[in-house]
Amino acid sequence: MSDDWDDDARSRPRRHRAKKRERLSPEERTYRDARRRANARLGFYSHAIVYAAVFVLVLFVAGFRPAFIMGLAWGIGLVCHFFGALVAPDLRRRLIRREVSREVAETVPRERRSIEDKHARSLEQLSASIAHEIRNPITAAKSLVQQMGEDPAARDNVGYAKVALEELDRVERSISHLLKFAREEEVHVCDLRMVDVLDSALETFRDRMVRLGVHIEREIDTEGSMRGDPEKLRRVIINLLGNALDAFEGAGTRDPRLRILAGENLAGSELWVRVIDNGPGVDAESLNEIFSPFYTSKDSGTGLGLAISKKLVDAHGGSIEAHSRPGDGTEFVLTFPRQRVAGSV
Repeated sequence: MSDDWDDDARSRPRRHRAKKRERLSPEERTYRDARRRANARLGFYSHAIVYAAVFVLVLFVAGFRPAFIMGLAWGIGLVCHFFGALVAPDLRRRLIRREVSREVAETVPRERRSIEDKHARSLEQLSASIAHEIRNPITAAKSLVQQMGEDPAARDNVGYAKVALEELDRVERSISHLLKFAREEEVHVCDLRMVDVLDSALETFRDRMVRLGVHIEREIDTEGSMRGDPEKLRRVIINLLGNALDAFEGAGTRDPRLRILAGENLAGSELWVRVIDNGPGVDAESLNEIFSPFYTSKDSGTGLGLAISKKLVDAHGGSIEAHSRPGDGTEFVLTFPRQRVAGSV
């Protein structure tokens, strides 16, 4: 017990000095280092003066030979003191600076190349997705128009024209979503209640939910007051609800259910929202790509809805996660700081 207390007592001054060093300003730190160097020089000079005085005294009292032997031994100690007090600190700083410069010179370009390669791959994937998303409907519409041109009086031309217009509408919709995704939208921050955002989004799909026979469960433990853009957050919730309804309709889910949950963490610093459905679910491979631009499992989807939603959530300093397994439905979890993070767009 006493040994532990002694160790703690000895380490306490070191911890105090470390905390004191952390509180020093750059000017105070520079002054402290200069004072240490000056004290080291003064210590060396005082040793040198004493050495010279004793050497002269021994020379006169005992003669040259004893004075030489004593002076040689003391001189070696004086040289070691000179190196340790004056040369070693500067040499240590130079070596540290050189090592840091070498590490930075090697590490920064490597990390920069990695980031640039990742960015280039992302651009390539996005470009390929855009080309695929736009080229296919344009090719289909062009083929239909060519058939109409070959026989202008054909009875099927009306159907061909309808399909061609649908394909062109799909292109227009994809470009519109792409512009929304690429554009930096201004976030109009104000005080809001998350419960109002959720109720407004649910109201948007009231008729469709009634038609599909969707059972809604609301478990909202807080009004969810926070700082954010209510319209942008409403768009996020609408997208999640719309995807769930599309999944119900596409899979013909029996007894479709939607659970909307909201609450806050124990510290009260964050709000969370969970949107859970009992639809067909998503496989692991699709789940990894679910927020990627132009990735979609729907025939008529643009694949930008969840990508835009993630962008809007990020703009609020929040996060969005998806959890799902085939046959077990899908859950989206959104988390937001109650005070918008500084620097978020």
